[in-house]
Amino acid sequence: MPRFINGWILDGQYRQLSKQTLILRRTYCERLSWWLNREGHEECGAPQIKGFLCYVTTGHTEPGGRYGIAGLTKPVRSRTVKDTHGILRSFFLWMVAEGYVDESPMASVKAPIHRADQIQPFTEDQINGLLRAAKASRHPKRDEALITFMLDTGVRASELCNLCFDDLDIVSRKAIVLGKGNKHRAIYFGRETGRLVWQYIRAQAIEGKSPLFVREKGSAFTRNGLGQLLQRLGAVARIEATRCSPHTLRHTFAEMFLRGGGSVFTLKEMLGHTDLAMTSRYVALAQADVQDQHRQFSPVERLRGRK
Repeated sequence: MPRFINGWILDGQYRQLSKQTLILRRTYCERLSWWLNREGHEECGAPQIKGFLCYVTTGHTEPGGRYGIAGLTKPVRSRTVKDTHGILRSFFLWMVAEGYVDESPMASVKAPIHRADQIQPFTEDQINGLLRAAKASRHPKRDEALITFMLDTGVRASELCNLCFDDLDIVSRKAIVLGKGNKHRAIYFGRETGRLVWQYIRAQAIEGKSPLFVREKGSAFTRNGLGQLLQRLGAVARIEATRCSPHTLRHTFAEMFLRGGGSVFTLKEMLGHTDLAMTSRYVALAQADVQDQHRQFSPVERLRGRK
């Protein structure tokens, strides 16, 4: 398995797949290899694949955590199981194409059902609470600028972590990020966000190829590190009903943009979506919010209520 995995990663490297895609490919395949060794399987057919996918779902309940990693003790989302299936399917199709196996063991393994998470966006009060927590943190300039930047751009966590000073145009108030599929796109931010980011940059003396948002030792944030920061700030702000995560900020940006009258086609480009189907999830929720507001503030209903 290790030799085949390395060959697949090399195939992806020369085809110019993104760094994140290659990391995910190696991670999921090595986890399959680990599980096969642990279970003592000398072959990998459809029964073993199904067993592994079941383990991905339930492994957090075992002593020592999923994959023997102590910190992995929480259930995974259905999307994670489906992504695992998709990556393994691609891996074995490559094995067939290279002539290593005659048939993919994934051929009879149906994709797991994925039910999209219903992410609750931040309310205005929660956003203000996060910003107050940021101003009172150990790194107030960085944390306030970071939250404001994410809320004002809808940038993905991975895109923010890879963002460097040279990618930023503070005068034009835009930045170039590297998104999914190794595609670059421009994201834009307002004057207040630009002011906060510039104050932070001056205080930290950030320049050149340095990460734009840095941790205590000057290193770039990881996705996990960024998530942990938002969880800490959310705890200080006493936000319990809404998940404090980078994706919630991205979700909040999308809904506020649409509620403010922004175009769904523009939002698609700003979020870096490949098609409108992905963006339509935000449209449905934004429209539900508009409907709720109309019920509450309908002019005719309010006039009738006064009579």
